[in-house]
Amino acid sequence: MFAFDPLYLLFAIPPLLLGLWAQHRVKAAYMATDNVPVRSGVSGAEAAARLLMQYGVRDVRITEVPGVLTDHYDPRNKVLGLSAGVFRGRSLAAVGIAAHEAGHAVQHATGYLPLKLRNGIVGLAAVGNIGIYIAMAGLMLGGLAKGGFGGWLVLAGVGLFAMVVLFQLINLPVEFDASARAKAMLVDAGVARPEEMPQVRSVLSAAALTYVAATLSAIGMLLYLLVRAMGQSQQR
Repeated sequence: MFAFDPLYLLFAIPPLLLGLWAQHRVKAAYMATDNVPVRSGVSGAEAAARLLMQYGVRDVRITEVPGVLTDHYDPRNKVLGLSAGVFRGRSLAAVGIAAHEAGHAVQHATGYLPLKLRNGIVGLAAVGNIGIYIAMAGLMLGGLAKGGFGGWLVLAGVGLFAMVVLFQLINLPVEFDASARAKAMLVDAGVARPEEMPQVRSVLSAAALTYVAATLSAIGMLLYLLVRAMGQSQQR
C-alpha cells in the first residue's frame, strides 16, 4: 500500500534520498581519513580509554564488536563497543569515531539531560515502530471516516509512532553534543592536534547527517499518517 501511494512517496522520498546521500558521505569521509594516521599513534581503543580516564569515567568497559561502523555506547551495561576498524585502527577516522562514543559515556557520567530523556523513552520508541502498521490497518478499515474500531486503530497507531518521532528529535542534540565533546576532548587529551581536526570533523559532520535524515524520515511518516487520517475524516 505504501509503495503505490503517491502521497506516501511525497513524504518518503526526500528523507530517503538525504539518507542515502548521508550514508555515502559517511563512507567517503571514513575512507578518506582512515588512511591518514593520527600523529599521536594511538588506536581507537586507546584513544577512548585515554579520554574516559581524563574525564573521570572509570566504570565503562571498552570492547571490540563485529561489523563495520557498528560503534555504539550501551548506557545500560556501560559498555563502549568499537568496530574492529575503529578499535584497532590508528587513523584520524578511528580516533574521531571512538571519541564520539566516548562523548556519550561522558554524557552519561555527567547526567546530560537529553541523554536521560532519550534513554527513558527508548523502549517506547522500539514499540512505537509497530504504530505504522496499526495506523495503516485502521485506515484500511475506514479510519476516522467511519469511526469505530478503525478510527481507534488510527489514533493508537499515530500515538505510538509519535514516540519514534519524539525519540529521534531528542536524539539529535544527544548526537550533536557527543560530536562537539569529541572534538574538544581529542585536542585537550593530546590525542589529535588542532591541525588534524578538520579531517576528524569531516567524519563526524557526515555522520550527523544520518541522524538528521532518520529524524526527517520519521517526521515524514508521521505527517503521512496524519494527512491520510485527516483526509478520511473529511469524508465523514
